[in-house]
Amino acid sequence: MVYHVQFPGLGLDLTVNRVALAIGGFNIYWYGVIIAAGMLLAMLYAFRNAVDYGIDSDRLVDVVAIGTVMAIVCARIYYVAMAPFAYQSLWEMIDIRKGGIAIYGAVIGAFVFGALAAKWRKVPLLPLFDLVSLGFLIGQGIGRWGNFVNQEAFGTNTTLPWGMYSAATHDYLLSSVVTAPKGVIIDPNLPVHPTFLYESIWCFVGLFLLVRHIKKRKFAGDIALRYLIWYGVGRFWIEALRTDSLLLVPSIGLRVSQVVAAVAVVGGIVAEVLLTKKYKGKPLMVPLALTTENRALAAKAKKADPAFRLEPEELAASSPRALFVERTEAYNKTVKEQLTSVS
Repeated sequence: MVYHVQFPGLGLDLTVNRVALAIGGFNIYWYGVIIAAGMLLAMLYAFRNAVDYGIDSDRLVDVVAIGTVMAIVCARIYYVAMAPFAYQSLWEMIDIRKGGIAIYGAVIGAFVFGALAAKWRKVPLLPLFDLVSLGFLIGQGIGRWGNFVNQEAFGTNTTLPWGMYSAATHDYLLSSVVTAPKGVIIDPNLPVHPTFLYESIWCFVGLFLLVRHIKKRKFAGDIALRYLIWYGVGRFWIEALRTDSLLLVPSIGLRVSQVVAAVAVVGGIVAEVLLTKKYKGKPLMVPLALTTENRALAAKAKKADPAFRLEPEELAASSPRALFVERTEAYNKTVKEQLTSVS
């Protein structure tokens, strides 16, 4: 399907084709391509920077693979469960090519199943959450443009210059599934807030701010908490503009996603304040990551001699990435030599 998208206040007219490629009658939609691109860049970021958090990239592969798959599954489950309409078949429920995934479902799924995978692969949990939080902002910032291609996730009418209009916004606003705060009048013939754009910008600004804070973090989990706070604040006000939300309290326009966002913000602020106070004046030290090979050798040595203990090496979180790479490589080389001689 092709949409003619207009931004009257900016004098822009765009033609958007939802289908990126058709193979043998099977359509591959831009929505899926954009979501996949966001995930890929998020994963590349995580693998490149894992060493700064004391995480072995080889072990991270399994955690990311499980977390990514379950993020997609949980995002769809959340969306289907909260959708203000009924699906006609199981296929409609699982078909995400045309859109329909919920960010909060993805975040919950990734954190829960990623944590289980981290425990299995012996990846430090809180540093992992710090790392993937930045990946989330990358994926979300890019992925929201899939909503633009689908002409979905937009808001109420606006007179702002960047207001957006298309046949899709018009037809949706005429449907019976529109959700808007009580007293707000919707005119399908007028431009709407491009809320997908707001969230994309919000995510990239958050990414910029949190990247600048990486070397200043005071405790493991600091970045993750700041992500919850930042994203929660943005999602709360952006969600209030949207016309496709599940209303929890229709009389005041309170949505389910706003409640989740509020809980994340309040909980994040409380935890951030308490932990910042607890670790005030104490530099965060990051244990250097052991390679999978060295872990296996250490486990073998421990089995042969229960008293065997491998001395960990740490580096201040404020250290530059180049130093983390250099010291991690040197540490693993020394450990391998030590373990090889023991065995």
